[in-house]
Order: sequence, then structure tokens, then C-alpha cells
Amino acid sequence: MAYYLGIDGGGSKTSCLLGDPASVLGAGRSSGSNPIRVGAEKAQEALADAIHQACGQAKIAPREITKTCVGVAGAARAETSELIRNILLGVVGGEIQVVGDMEIALAAASGTGPGVVVIAGTGSIAYGRNSSGRTARAGGWGFAISDEGSGQWIGRAAISTALRSEDEGNASKLLDAILQRWNLQGHEQLILKSNSMPPPDFATLMPVVQQSADGRDAAAQELLEEAGKVLAKIGNIVIGKLFEPYETVPVAMSGGVFEHSPPVRQSFYNHLRRPVSLVPHIVEPVNGALEIARGS
Repeated sequence: MAYYLGIDGGGSKTSCLLGDPASVLGAGRSSGSNPIRVGAEKAQEALADAIHQACGQAKIAPREITKTCVGVAGAARAETSELIRNILLGVVGGEIQVVGDMEIALAAASGTGPGVVVIAGTGSIAYGRNSSGRTARAGGWGFAISDEGSGQWIGRAAISTALRSEDEGNASKLLDAILQRWNLQGHEQLILKSNSMPPPDFATLMPVVQQSADGRDAAAQELLEEAGKVLAKIGNIVIGKLFEPYETVPVAMSGGVFEHSPPVRQSFYNHLRRPVSLVPHIVEPVNGALEIARGS
């Protein structure tokens, strides 16, 4: 019997699915395994944990796996790809394929057909393929210079917005919520934490922004509206590179920001170039990783 493993190695979480050629036999979930964000040691622990969960459910040994496909941001860098490959060689048997996270997301959304997927999780990127098989991407250059609309971008922008409001002499409920989320006593501690090295995980503030927006905080609402707008912008860049103006483009959303924020989804849709056919559900990239492993 052939067994196939698909892995989505994100910055905040790791998901994997183990299956035979026709069905899913097991699943695993653990903390982030992108080595660029969490380091090699934590990536190894997270990948091994998720894989052993899935194999335990399927009642097989990891060495029985025929092929593994893992999608991770930064896979185009040889050092990242080799690191992930070497980690997996110590855990699983069979062939190992390391691809970009956007590739497994597009496979989950469109299979091998044309379409565009925009990912907004810890980071962000837009990626697409047309009917001729040509691909293009936009964004995804890292949280320090890019990743517009991502959890990191939203969290960092929320702090900036809240502190600016205080500079202007206005009380900020958003600032209070951020301080509470990070268990800080005042804005001086917030400034120190925000500028520390290595930088904090700004994406952990995404739920705070969403809750503040739900509570009718205008600054939080405007921030989520802007996040959807900039995500649509990178999506439109890819659409413009690959498709003719008259073509109806299948567009999918993936990642925790889209999953947990209706305002971001609505703003994203409102600012997309028309005509589009929006996939109504949030795409799970791990499904695409499993299909690639199966050779589909």
C-alpha cells in the first residue's frame, strides 16, 4: 500500500494529512515549523510532532510513507529547502518534495487548473497560474518590507495607529486592548517590546484588532478595511500579469486572517478587479500538499 503525506509548514502552525491514494487516514497539528520564523530546532520538533500524530491515527510508521510534500514560505531559497528536507529525512521514508506555501494553496484551490490564491496568515502572498500554465506572484517578501495585510502587518499597524492616537491626545481603546493582550503596564513597555530584537510576534495581536473592530472601534475597523484593500492589490497584480481583462478569474483566499476576519474578506472582495469568481470557503493548503504528494 502506498501512503502519502502532505504538510503545510506555516509560521504559526503546522498541519499535515496522511492518506492512501483515495482517502485521508490521519491528521496532525502542531506549532509553527517555518525555520525562517521559528528556527531549525523548533521547526524539527513541530514537524515531528505533527507527523507522529498523523501516523498514530493511521496506525503506520513514518518510514512506511511513500512520498511527502511539504509547503513552506521561503522554499525557493536553497538553504531553507535543504533544511526542511534534512529534517524530514530523519523522520519519514520515501520521496520528499519541498515547495512554496503558495504552491500548495493554489493546488488546494484550483488543482492543476488556472486561478489565483491570496494567502494572509502570519505573512501574505498572492500566487496564480493561467490556462497556459504560466505562473506569477506578488508580495511575500518578508514581514520587515512586505507581507501586506498579514497578521504581522495588522498587529504592527495596530500599535502604530494606537500610539499615534495617543500622540494626538486621544484615548485609544485599541491601545488598552493591546496592552492587555501582551500583559504590559503602559505604552513605554509597549515601545520597548515592539522594538526589541528579535522582534515580537505581532500576529498575536490580530484577534485583538478583530475584537476591537467588532466593538465598533473606528481605528480597528479602518485597519481591517485597509488590510483587505492591500491584499486585493497584490491579488490584482497577479491577475493582471496572467489573465486578459475580459477573463473571469477564479480567486481563492487562504490563511488565518481571512478565516477569522469577515471585514477583511469583504474589503478584499470589494477591491478585487472584475470579473472574478470568488471561492466562497477559506482554502486549506494542506489539502493541496496531499494532492501534490499523490501526484494529482
